[in-house]
Amino acid sequence: MIDIREHLKSPRRSGEIEFFIEQRREDCVVSKMPVAAGILNPFGTVQAGAMLWLADVTATVLAIGDTRLGEKGQGFPLAISLNANLLGNQRGGDIRAEARFVRKGKRVTVVRTRVIGDNDHLLAEVTTTHVPAT
Repeated sequence: MIDIREHLKSPRRSGEIEFFIEQRREDCVVSKMPVAAGILNPFGTVQAGAMLWLADVTATVLAIGDTRLGEKGQGFPLAISLNANLLGNQRGGDIRAEARFVRKGKRVTVVRTRVIGDNDHLLAEVTTTHVPAT
């Protein structure tokens, strides 16, 4: 275990996040992220930001769907709000994110993403609100 006081004194922070989109449907996107050293916090569990990144990108892939983007990204579903409830954590294995629509609109889209760990343990529930970039 790392000495947390020494860790907090250090100005350097590093990590590496990698995940894979496993399923893309019109109503659901599922991603999987292996728990690796680059996403662990000093206590050896998944850093909350890594879970949120997984949820946010998975939700954005769902929200973008088959949208045709303009040359400068017009139409890209910008997240304007993110609400997260962190409910659990783990030290190894894989975590997955399952994103589904709460509301799919022309101007406002809301997505709920469940981050799930080993044995279907709910780690986080994240709700994002997206609007198309202009």
